[in-house]
Amino acid sequence: MQAVILAGGQGTRLAPLTHQVPKPMIMVAGKPFLHHQLALLKRQGITRLLILVGYLGQRIMDYFEDGRWLGLQINYSVEDEPLGTAGALKKAEPHLEEEFLLLYGDSYLPIDYQDVAKVFWTSGKRGLMVVFEDKDGSTMVRNNVALDGQMTITSYEKDSLDKTLRYVEAGVLAFRREVMDLIPPHRGVSLEQEIFPLLIAQQQFLGYVTAQRFYDMGTPERLDTLRRFLR
Repeated sequence: MQAVILAGGQGTRLAPLTHQVPKPMIMVAGKPFLHHQLALLKRQGITRLLILVGYLGQRIMDYFEDGRWLGLQINYSVEDEPLGTAGALKKAEPHLEEEFLLLYGDSYLPIDYQDVAKVFWTSGKRGLMVVFEDKDGSTMVRNNVALDGQMTITSYEKDSLDKTLRYVEAGVLAFRREVMDLIPPHRGVSLEQEIFPLLIAQQQFLGYVTAQRFYDMGTPERLDTLRRFLR
């Protein structure tokens, strides 16, 4: 299965670290963070990668090249201007396989991605989101996902105090290529704000619950936690 990685953001909350390098290239445990993420995918037999780059993206392309030195096959899609998470994906549409995993280039989730892919294939849904029940607040990210009894996502809301939001998005998604039909071309579009609600309304967004917490580098505090974990 193809893995697509969103790696085009500016990482403004991590400035000044991101003034010279894109967020996925910040050094973590002796290597750029993205190196750890790609190594995790390779260990699970996922070697076909598409990296969506934007801000300082040449740094990523110069470091990883075509991936052969890591035993990977890496292609790139380049944003010439910020297009948002969904807009970047739409621009990369010619390079997408019929089903693909989608990961954020600033998040690390050590789970069985092959099982995620299997559940997605057999579900018949157009999209899947891996979610984590963060009962003790360890991720420092507020819960933002609600599921029904069939594990279908019924709500996705950031920065909400709604107690029905029992889960938090864990940084791994899966989509069928047909979801690209929902994304208008040539403008900035957000997956979270514009595409997730459409899939939820269609009852086409499955939740995959993991007991493994994720680690991300969204803030300096969470970056420190990620560094400790990967060391």
